[in-house]
Amino acid sequence: MTTLRDGARVPNSPFPVLPLRNGVLFPGAVIALPIGRERSVALVRTLAKGDVIGVLTQKDRNVAEPAEQDLHRVGTFARVVDTARMPSGDYRLVIEGVGRLRLGSIVRRDPFWLAEGEVAEEIGNETEEARLFARALLDQVKELARGAENNLGGVDAGEDPGLFADRVAAVLGLPSEKEMRVLDAADVVERLRVVAGFVVEQKALSEVKRKIEQDVRREIGKEQREAILREQLKAIKKELGDERGGEGDPDKLREKLEKADLPEEVRAVAERELRRLEALSPQQAEYNVIRSYLDWIAELPWNTRTDAKDDIDAVGKKLDEDHYGLADVKRRILEHMAVLKLKGDARGSILCLAGPPGVGKTSIGQSIADATGRPFVRIALGGVRDEAEIRGHRRTYVAALPGRIIHALKKAKVKNPVVLLDEIDKLGVGWAGNPESALLEVLDPEQNKTFQDHYMELPFDLSEVLFICTANDLGNLSAPLRDRLEIIEVQGYTPDEKAHIARQHLIPKQLGLHAIPEGTLTITDEALRSIVRDYTREAGVRQLEREIKKLCRALSLEVARAKDEKPVLRVDESDLGKYLGKVRFFAEVAERTAAPGVATGMAWTPVGGDILFIETSRMPGRGRVEITGQLGDVMKESAKAALSYVKSHAEELGVDVTRLEEEDLHIHVPAGAVPKDGPSAGVTMFTALTSLLSGRKVRSDTAMTGECTLRGRVLPVGGIKSKVMAAHRAGIARVILPQKNQRDLDEIPEEVRNAVEFFFADDMSQVIAAALEDKAQPDELTVPLDREADTTTGEMSAVH
Repeated sequence: MTTLRDGARVPNSPFPVLPLRNGVLFPGAVIALPIGRERSVALVRTLAKGDVIGVLTQKDRNVAEPAEQDLHRVGTFARVVDTARMPSGDYRLVIEGVGRLRLGSIVRRDPFWLAEGEVAEEIGNETEEARLFARALLDQVKELARGAENNLGGVDAGEDPGLFADRVAAVLGLPSEKEMRVLDAADVVERLRVVAGFVVEQKALSEVKRKIEQDVRREIGKEQREAILREQLKAIKKELGDERGGEGDPDKLREKLEKADLPEEVRAVAERELRRLEALSPQQAEYNVIRSYLDWIAELPWNTRTDAKDDIDAVGKKLDEDHYGLADVKRRILEHMAVLKLKGDARGSILCLAGPPGVGKTSIGQSIADATGRPFVRIALGGVRDEAEIRGHRRTYVAALPGRIIHALKKAKVKNPVVLLDEIDKLGVGWAGNPESALLEVLDPEQNKTFQDHYMELPFDLSEVLFICTANDLGNLSAPLRDRLEIIEVQGYTPDEKAHIARQHLIPKQLGLHAIPEGTLTITDEALRSIVRDYTREAGVRQLEREIKKLCRALSLEVARAKDEKPVLRVDESDLGKYLGKVRFFAEVAERTAAPGVATGMAWTPVGGDILFIETSRMPGRGRVEITGQLGDVMKESAKAALSYVKSHAEELGVDVTRLEEEDLHIHVPAGAVPKDGPSAGVTMFTALTSLLSGRKVRSDTAMTGECTLRGRVLPVGGIKSKVMAAHRAGIARVILPQKNQRDLDEIPEEVRNAVEFFFADDMSQVIAAALEDKAQPDELTVPLDREADTTTGEMSAVH
């Protein structure tokens, strides 16, 4: 019998064998094993402290009942150190390796394994080479022990190099395959080489592990510190009542982006920015920039549409309900909607409603939106001077935001709303660029399909948006911008139309706002016409609404004071002075033109048409001409041309030219605080000068417009509808227009055409014949006439 380590003896053959599922028992190592398999339990029950058994490792740990071929041929003789019964019923076996075993064969399997085998002798354990290898391995082990957490600190080379190699292998924590390579090595020098290679691998792995652990520890420490600070900050905000939700959390942003119907290009950008956000700390400045950008991407309606109605009759009915009159405007809008319906998309011309304030331009846009079922968004452009207001700011700027177009679409939540660009003519030009230039792409049907906001830097399709613009004065628009607009003129209302609007819309609205019970108030037609005629003189109905509001306020006081629950109030024309105060407007044309030298002209203004008086006077002097009234260069030139015409036709007009060298002339246009200019006052100035120098009065019921050449030809002008309606509001019964403006007569409402007599002239002689009274008054003549004052050249055409 061979004696093993520490006096242990090799058992007689056959000897019991214990198979191990995993792991290797090295000589000199002590391990504790849980025993659970039936054969192993049967073996442990027979063992006593000090018994020696064979221990073999399975090739495959997953085999529950191994056969002989499932075991490695080299194992370990082990001495029993202790056995114990566990509360679960299993056994616990503590054994110590005492030598190597080379298996012969298994001779019995039941009730436990018995095998034959022999001691595996070691080779070269006492050689000097083995001792040198052992000392070299010890140095590596010590270096490894300093740099890693392991059990190598207590390993010593001692007197036995082979046993030293086994102990090092036992504490390295190697896989079973590598441990078996050490156990199989009978040559001690080879065993030391194999173990040294494993130590070098462990050193490399230990360095990598230590570096990773340091990095992780550093990051975990930083993250834990930030997490603690964030929790503290959250608690502070909660105590202050300023706790915010988690909408900016990357996970919630990802959910929002996944729910949004984004185009592929937009989704790719969103994914890229979201990855950047996840890599940043919330305390970094760029974190909030990216989060805000992703919020905008998630909330814009990239592919969201509303089911727009295309019923033309419904649109027409809605326009009629909300707006009285404006037949031409409504027809043009319905034509536009019909084109969009037939085309099947929203691409088309951009409507621009042009006209004075208070005529209903903005409310027309609201009516279109209501009738088509689209959301309505109004963008006020008055006073906008920065191009970034339209196209947005680039994200490199602090507090950058998208422009008003993108804001409007976010508010609408669909990509096909009705967007009203209000007061487009009030855009300004500042140091930050011209916003009109930014609108060129927005309002161009051929370009706005790929509109790019500077903040978003992504193409957004605006072709489905129904843009409607409003303006007071188209002259303020640049030519390229005006070229993109389909102009619809909304010039104003006649007195009868204003009365209908007040009766149907303004009065019911104000009665509701002032809580006057229904059926309490009656305003007679005469009173309503008097309000329109004597208290307002405008193209729209805004001032009319103010007067009705004033009337309702006064009546609210009477209703509140009345003892009856439902008093009956009636407002006649004679009551207006008590509620609205003094009459503001008078028919002053007859008074102003009572003397020669005063003529009534018609003018166009951004707030509607108006009439103006051109006054002339003569006094002793040296033939000088004074022109006052803050007139522009065009009107000053018209005055000089008028005087030249009178002098050149003095004989026909009955004017003594020689007297002009001894007199000074003064031409004045009242309201000198208001700048006045334009090419349509020439005819009026000619008539006023002729009236002054000939002594013939201008008819008090007549107004005129037109430009005149030096030879007396009457040239056409614009704004005829606004001018004629202004003259009608002022009580003018006769209007003189250039012959070529006769084609504009169909634009004037029928009510005005029936109330006004029109004269068309292409020569100043015709104008003078229609405008001046037949002969001069004797007491007003200052210049003798050589011939009858009504002598004219040319023919005059009249239309009533």
